[in-house]
Amino acid sequence: MNKKEVFKLAKGFRGRAKNCIRIARERVEKALQYSYRDRRTKKRDMRSLWIERINAGTRVHGVNYGNFMHGLLKENIQLNRKVLSELSMHEPYSFKALVDVSRTAFPGNRPVPSTPKKQGLSILV
Repeated sequence: MNKKEVFKLAKGFRGRAKNCIRIARERVEKALQYSYRDRRTKKRDMRSLWIERINAGTRVHGVNYGNFMHGLLKENIQLNRKVLSELSMHEPYSFKALVDVSRTAFPGNRPVPSTPKKQGLSILV
């Protein structure tokens, strides 16, 4: 790259990395490597975020993520994880309907019993 292109890409960098060609060239090259790598990392991060949101939404209704997805697969409901996470956050009634469909499709989707509270136990300090 010529000097003009390097300085154009180095705009916004701090210190000599924005106006000294030798340092700017190194920083721009490294920044391009990071951007190439992180475009792929972003896809992984978003998928894991969607899975966490779906899992949180399903556990409210007493089903875990794996069993929920298996029930949807058996019912041939083909919604991707991005759409399911949006439903769990913004459309709780629609998401509950999906959880109920998944629960009936897969018998492993039994509601998780709440643990009984222990009474009569006190800790002496």
